[in-house]
Amino acid sequence: MGLYNLNREYKFIDLFAGLGGFRLAFEKQGCTCVFSSEIDKQVASIYAKNFGELPEGDIRTISSQDIPDHDILCAGFPCQSFSIAGYRKGFEDSRGNLFFEVARILKEKHPKAFILENVKGITNHDKGNTIKVINNVLSELGYDFKSQVLNAKDFGIPQNRERWYCIGVRKDLGIDINNYYFPKEKITSVQLQSIINANLPDEKYNISDICKEHIKKFIKLKNIIVQSDTLAYEIRPSRCQFKNDSIAPCLTAKMGTGGNNIPVVVKQMRKLTEKECLQIMGYPSSYIIGKGANAYKQIGNSVVVPIINELAKNLIELLNINTSENTIVNDDNFINNLEQPKEVLERECISL
Repeated sequence: MGLYNLNREYKFIDLFAGLGGFRLAFEKQGCTCVFSSEIDKQVASIYAKNFGELPEGDIRTISSQDIPDHDILCAGFPCQSFSIAGYRKGFEDSRGNLFFEVARILKEKHPKAFILENVKGITNHDKGNTIKVINNVLSELGYDFKSQVLNAKDFGIPQNRERWYCIGVRKDLGIDINNYYFPKEKITSVQLQSIINANLPDEKYNISDICKEHIKKFIKLKNIIVQSDTLAYEIRPSRCQFKNDSIAPCLTAKMGTGGNNIPVVVKQMRKLTEKECLQIMGYPSSYIIGKGANAYKQIGNSVVVPIINELAKNLIELLNINTSENTIVNDDNFINNLEQPKEVLERECISL
């Protein structure tokens, strides 16, 4: 790679791209996407409709030589293995091992920075061993980083969704990671009531009579005062939860499994629509989304776009501190000082 000047337009790659939430955020900051990867063909087709290009497939089958040079790696690597809602297998699950692909690309392409996203549960999975491995691997691959759990409801989006975010920069750039700041909380600017369609004519979103009876039973038991944006979720014969504070519950991939896993607008006795769920994730109203179970699953697996917007903006500002000094970095020295990611990962897992 030799020498290059950092004073240039930032390019990024979009791994585990999903619906493209990272891409929306970084393109808003003036960055250019040079590569995307998504294994799910159905969600990849939605990505293509919105961005005009079809992502590459399984990242495990893609050589680093086929990935363009880039400045920033973005990855919301699959969270099922680490989520409380999943099987909690972590690194024993092959999906958990997809973090290893992130490590491989960091080692072989050595971008200036990265941004990672995962479920809050990653911080305590396997008694903290999972996050210990991730942290040690990132450090030994030559990156300084900091992480924090943020909740969507604290950043202008009416959803109670906590996620872990990790920001990293290459150690040899001379950038103090402590100068990176996570965004401050703000008053919710998007009201749930403004998202919910008060006059939805499509009957396919109506819930069953049995589901209605369960909801009515627990409204009475819990003395719920139903408002236009009251939502019911986790609807079962033995229980039913309600959100009556204008904040939606966490939207998860379980919405795509059918049953009563999609929050219900109690006033209308119907499920939230795909478009409503998408807006609760902070996507623009112009975004094209499909219909049915796959769409709900894709939305539940996505990132909250306004949070990524804030994280991206602050990361670009941090990188620009170094850029303004016209720093020259020798990538060859950086590469030669690193261990192979497989060796690092194997050693860390064995040490546990």
